[in-house]
Amino acid sequence: SQYEQSVRALADYYRTVELGLGVCFRGFESTRSLTPHRRTDAGVIGALVFGSDQGLVGRFNDVVAQCAIDTLATLPGKPRVWAIGERVHARLADAGLAPEGLFPLPNSVQGIASLVARIEVETERRLGQDARLYVFHNRPQTGALFGPVSQRLLPLDAQWRQDLINSRWPTDQLPDAIGGESALRALISEYLFISLFRACAESLASENASRLAAMQRADKNIAELLESFRASLRGVRQSGIDEELFDVISGFEALARQRS
Repeated sequence: SQYEQSVRALADYYRTVELGLGVCFRGFESTRSLTPHRRTDAGVIGALVFGSDQGLVGRFNDVVAQCAIDTLATLPGKPRVWAIGERVHARLADAGLAPEGLFPLPNSVQGIASLVARIEVETERRLGQDARLYVFHNRPQTGALFGPVSQRLLPLDAQWRQDLINSRWPTDQLPDAIGGESALRALISEYLFISLFRACAESLASENASRLAAMQRADKNIAELLESFRASLRGVRQSGIDEELFDVISGFEALARQRS
């Protein structure tokens, strides 16, 4: 439940950050220097794939690994991949997409922030500023346990900026941006951080939901097997009782015929 609560809270916060970015972009003419439009086919390709460290999750790791493999296969060049979780690391390696690094998953929501900080430091050091960075993870879905999601997180190009500018403010009172370029840079940094934080939280929520469903299926199967065994035991016991009764009746009838 802690991961599900975190996902719900992050959705509102993520939207708040996007609204703030839209206000800043509408208010400053210098945003082109902050988020330059780079060619989307230039630079190194990086990928982050969120999976699990533990088993009993069904096809959780298979689904997200296949999504990453299919998406990256359409891109030019060989991507540099980082796996978050030992199980998905093994899936990617078996498919010929050997990750360059492995990050262990946190055991609680409180550990997600430190994981995201390590990911940011590693990817910035290994990929550089002109890289394209893709994120793959499972997301909880209505009517299903989870589904794979892919997002191109970097670069922050002109189309991304224009989409935020065109986003509708929720009220009729349009705000003004305060803080200048420093506020915009802070919001961009927070956007990148919260995007990775949200991906990790949604993946953990999906993982635990999948594990809970697997445990419930196992409990149901055990209950059905126990009931089947009890029914078989009752049948065997009843057959033994019937045989004993038939033996008594047969003996009584034989003894009665001898006396007569």
